[in-house]
This record gives sequence, structure tokens and C-alpha cells, in this order.
Amino acid sequence: MTKQQESYDLVITGGRVMDPETELDAVRNVGVKGGTIDIITEQPIQGKETIDASGHVVAPGFIDGHIHTVDIPLAQKIALRDGVTTTMDLEAGAMPVDRWYADLEGKSQTNYGASVSSAGARTATFDPDYLKKSRSANIVYDMMAGIKVTADTYTRVPNDAETESIMKLIETGLQEGGLGVGICPGYMVNGFSSKEMIGSQKLAGKYGRFSHVHGRFSSQMAPTSGLLAFQEAIASAGAFGGGVVIAHFTAQALNLTDTAIEYADALAANGVPVVLEVYPYNYGESGTGISADYLKPDNYQKNMGRTYSDIIDAATGEHYTKETYEATVKSNPYSAAMFMNAQEEDVEKAVAHPSVLIGSDAFPFVDAEGKLLTDWDTPYEQANSHPRTAGTHGRVLRMSREKKLMPLMTAISKMSYQYADFLATNGVAQMANKGRIKEGADADIVIFDPETVRDNSSLEKGKNALPTTGIPYVVVNGTIVVKDSQVLKDVFPGKPVRCPITTPK
Repeated sequence: MTKQQESYDLVITGGRVMDPETELDAVRNVGVKGGTIDIITEQPIQGKETIDASGHVVAPGFIDGHIHTVDIPLAQKIALRDGVTTTMDLEAGAMPVDRWYADLEGKSQTNYGASVSSAGARTATFDPDYLKKSRSANIVYDMMAGIKVTADTYTRVPNDAETESIMKLIETGLQEGGLGVGICPGYMVNGFSSKEMIGSQKLAGKYGRFSHVHGRFSSQMAPTSGLLAFQEAIASAGAFGGGVVIAHFTAQALNLTDTAIEYADALAANGVPVVLEVYPYNYGESGTGISADYLKPDNYQKNMGRTYSDIIDAATGEHYTKETYEATVKSNPYSAAMFMNAQEEDVEKAVAHPSVLIGSDAFPFVDAEGKLLTDWDTPYEQANSHPRTAGTHGRVLRMSREKKLMPLMTAISKMSYQYADFLATNGVAQMANKGRIKEGADADIVIFDPETVRDNSSLEKGKNALPTTGIPYVVVNGTIVVKDSQVLKDVFPGKPVRCPITTPK
């Protein structure tokens, strides 16, 4: 019996198959068996279930390494509508790593993974009870869930003994299979020490992995420019090895975006494994709320060129004034806030640049009173968050089509293959089988209409979490999870993306 004569678990017929690795771009039939792509052929094939993909693109499921909502059911549902099949929190990370993975086993609709949280290691060092009350030591989730996080996390400079404790906790997380080290000095500008930055990257190099860095400065002004923060992280990698992802780099580089791209590309050309990541919006959301270091007037207005009115209450959509900003910082310092950062033209340059990865920086959802929303059945109209949480990948595809920013293959590659390839090259072996539409690859597949796919989320009240449309099918490990543009409830094919678990040396 030939492969064309076999019966497959799932067959996708008549679609425009686009594989960024091989650059295949042709109408083909795809046969899936046992969770992997078994055949790609021009010949007719049969299976237990068939999807007619005529007029649609069949592409690798999107890979998002910057999602702070991996373990929230509502957020997984919305990510799937946006074509994402693998969700990972590489910036804020998790701790304890083994507990985080155990909590998601058999309960995830998407593939899932996390780095080791350096912020969690700091907090656990300064507050020994923290890990007992936190679900996963994710500072973003904890802040929005009302779990008390000691202010020492953001302001305290650790002494030598405390630094050693932080490093031990990070190394334990790497031994438990954490994908890399998530480093967020942008929220602890005056507390995060050089010894921590160097030590974290030294550990990433020791285990052959990477760091995912929110740079220390959000500024386009000397002496604290965003590029200086990039150099701080990259220099450590040059000394000790390991890759570096510079998160949402336009939000830190601002009008130095062109310089940042040129710098990163030159480093990569010289063999330094550094890559830039961006979300396709010129406004962000603060991981520690309204009191974030970079939103303080002496930085936000002086170094970022913004005003109080450029800060937005994430729950109500109202713009701040000097008076309301000062009052909120005093009464509710962790209140969720969005803020304008880079100029739109700089964001478009970054989104279009071939070497830049796409990462949504997806945030949890809150209701109009700021209460965390997690339930899968929550109506989209009731969920408030940054629109990037729901629309990042649909927005990139729409921008590519409407503004002709880049070829469709490039857009797909930046959201799938290139992220997978970077991670596979920097210690995450599983990713060598993701981000590809080829025989033997994991059957993580997104099927979308290239003429209509679009984001629908916006800053307008009631529309923050409206899902992407034009993506009728999403397949995770060979299982259909989105069918006719609806996410199927209680279908959990997601598998862990995790590095080998090792014993202390």
C-alpha cells in the first residue's frame, strides 16, 4: 500500500500550503496521523475526518513566546481564535517550574511552556512565604489577581547572599525544565543589579538556553536609552553564551527603532544569537500597573515624550490626567494601565523587518471593576485587556495585506518558523518539529482566509477582547480545536514544551 492509499486521522484538502522553512507555496493535500503531518501531496488522500481548505492558506500554527495568560482558559480560547497553537510565557516566566507544568497537564487546549521567572526568584528570596500564596510566581498574574507581591521585588538591591539565593532558584527552575530565564529589569530599574543580569545569562549559557529580556530602560534619551539596556543584556550573552530575545523592543527603543534593528542584525551576522520581538501596536500595558517605573513622570514625559493623557485605565478605557494619575498611584498602585509608547511608523518598520519576531505580550482580562476574569465561557464583550491579547496575529496578517508591509510568507514565518527555529537553536529541542508544514512535523496547523483574516479587538469599550475572524480551523497535535471559527470546549490536545529535567551537578 502506498502512502496515498492509506487512511489518515485527518485530511486537509485543496488548501494553499505555505511552509516557511522550505518556502513551499502550492495547493496540496495534507494527511495527519498520530499527531504529526504524515504526507503532503498533490494526489487525492482519504481520512477519518476531512477539512476542505479551498481558497484558504494552510500554515504552521502560530507560536507566541510572550503570553502572560498561558494557564487562563479564557485566554487560551481567544489565542486559538488568533491562530496560536503554542503559547509560552518567556518574559515573566514561572516558579516553581515543576508545579506550573503539573497544573496544566491534560488541561491545556494549546501547547504550553514557560521560562524560569527571575522576578519570582527575587520575590521568593525577599518573601519566603511568596511561593505558598502565588500560583506560579508570575508577577503579571499575581498583580491582576490581587495576590500581594512585596514591593522589594521592584526596588530592593539584593546583597551577595540574596543574589546567591536568587541564582540558586533560577538554576533549580532550569533543572526542572524551564525553557530559559525571563528577566524583567524594566520593572525594577533601580533594584535589579548587574550581578543578577550577568548571573542569569551565565546560567542560560551554562544550560545552553536563552534569556527573554524586558530591558531596563524605556527611553529615547541619553543617558538611559533603551539601546543601552539592550546592550546590557546582550553583552552578558557574548561573555557566557546563550541566546537573547529582546522583548517588545519598540516600546523601549522608541525613535531609536531603526538603530536597534541595525544593531541586532549586525550582532546576528557576527554569530551572536540575539533576536528582537515586537507586538504590532504603538501602545502597551504595564505588568505592574500604573506605578511602573517607566510610567513615572520623570521618565514617561521626559524620556518617552508622552503625557499623562497617554496613559489609559485598562478596566474603564478612560485617559488619565495629572490629578487622577497621582491619586491612583497612591490608592491603587497596581491598577492595570495601558500607555502609548512608540510611534506607529516605528512599529510598522519593526513588524515588517524580516528578522523581527512577533510576540503578543498578552495580558489577563478584567471586568469593569478590575476583577480578574478567567472562565472559558466569559462573553468576549465583558473582558477588558490590551487588544493585543486577542488580535496580534490577525492584525499582522491584516497589516501585511492592507499596507503591503511584507510578503505573506514572511508574515507567517515571523509568527511560526522563526520563533521555533530560534528556540530549537537555543536549547528547546522540541521546537525543531514546530513552526513547519512538512512531513514529520507536529500537526499544529492554522487555516485562514488570506483575503478576510483580521483582528477585531480595539480600545473601544466592549471590544478589547473581540476575537480574530477569518480563521475557521486550528489544529493542535492533529486534533481540531477550532472548527467553523468556534473553539471546541473541553478539548485538550495541548502538550508541554519543556527542556529535559536534570539533577543538580
